[in-house]
Amino acid sequence: MAKYSSKINKIRTFALSLIFVGFIVMYGGIYFRTSPLIMTIFMIFGLLFIIASTVVYFWIGMLSTKTISVICPSCSKPTKMLGRVDMCMHCREPLTMDKALEGKEFDETYNKNKMK
Repeated sequence: MAKYSSKINKIRTFALSLIFVGFIVMYGGIYFRTSPLIMTIFMIFGLLFIIASTVVYFWIGMLSTKTISVICPSCSKPTKMLGRVDMCMHCREPLTMDKALEGKEFDETYNKNKMK
């Protein structure tokens, strides 16, 4: 079985990775100290990665305010759900608000608009 995570945590992890990639690109620019143009290009690209991370964090923050908060039946902690199925942020218990999906094996394709 694949390792699933809640959608909000996946997007936050992506945004955090953008920050690290931005710093690595900026540090890569230090190796080109003799060429100010190349070093500046690396610094600007690194800055763009960090700005993209800020945009993603802002977007997931706004999206997080519109989600449904539920209490996980397994760990009894509040968690936020995006879509028809999601995982608990704390214990990775599969959660659904759709009665037709209760008891079925967890599959992220249930969140797609068209069911096959």
